[in-house]
Amino acid sequence: MATQAATRVEQNACSIRGLTVVYRVERHEYAAVQDVDLDIPSGEITAVIGESGSGKTTLAMAMLNAVQPPGRIAAGSVVYPTAGDILRLSGKRLRRLRGDSISMVFQTSQNSLNPLKRIGGQAMDLARSHGRDPRGTLREARDLCAKMSLDADRVLTSYQHELSGGMRQRVGIMLALVLQPEVVLLDEPTTALDVLSQSEVLQILRDLQRERRFSAVLITHDMGVVAELADRVAVMYAGRIVERGRTRDVLIRPDHPYTRALIRSIPRLSGDLSEAVPLPGLPPSLTTIPDHGCVFRARCAYRMPICDTVQPPLESVGPDHDSACYLEGFPSD
Repeated sequence: MATQAATRVEQNACSIRGLTVVYRVERHEYAAVQDVDLDIPSGEITAVIGESGSGKTTLAMAMLNAVQPPGRIAAGSVVYPTAGDILRLSGKRLRRLRGDSISMVFQTSQNSLNPLKRIGGQAMDLARSHGRDPRGTLREARDLCAKMSLDADRVLTSYQHELSGGMRQRVGIMLALVLQPEVVLLDEPTTALDVLSQSEVLQILRDLQRERRFSAVLITHDMGVVAELADRVAVMYAGRIVERGRTRDVLIRPDHPYTRALIRSIPRLSGDLSEAVPLPGLPPSLTTIPDHGCVFRARCAYRMPICDTVQPPLESVGPDHDSACYLEGFPSD
């Protein structure tokens, strides 16, 4: 049994078990991520999707052991094969792991770029902080710039305010990849960009991931981005994973009513726009997430009595496809 568990960890770039993250509001603690189990397979892109407030970014920050007060990681483990459980690391060992083995591309590039330093200087500082050769890292930065259609001579000698939004976002990706990490967390990497820049950045990410075979976790609410990039999908609602599986299975044969509602709410590029059905109601706030029963029941058209009392477990509904719902198949509608 122990050998089987070790084999699963080796096959995955990251294995998350029983992860719970809580935030203190006045005198009470509320779970923003609740009892999450998720494997990130090596060399694949895993998308984590859901509405705003579903716990996606909190999950990503927990994968870095970077949850800040008033939040705290209350339970669980986040295991990387080369480092063990990151939740047990601190100080120099934790700082070394961030960047060396795990890195993050933030939603807006301003969150990761130093406005007082040139881009090349930031790459060299990153190398020094991780015991790498700054000149070798600068060469790697130039190579990445070329792959991203950036003029390295201009970009590496510029400050962030001298670059456009699309260029800054590509620079953020370059800095996240320059130390060749094994896992890259991408938090809404195209949200702040125009449509053309989004398309360019997505193409760059796809090409780099295929070439370098790093594992990626894509945090997004954009189903188009998921269909374009992701190998597999985990759907979050109110801090829980309610469905997970291969992208094709989840998007074409969604099992959970929430996943189905998300997909049906997307307007089509052609045809009758009225076919898009808005998801009724609003997701629960952190302080109103129910502590028993199905977390989606208040907005679910298929609610049953058992949904009010017992949280449905994630169970297999097909090969490599799990769902947390008591409903067996959708009625015709």
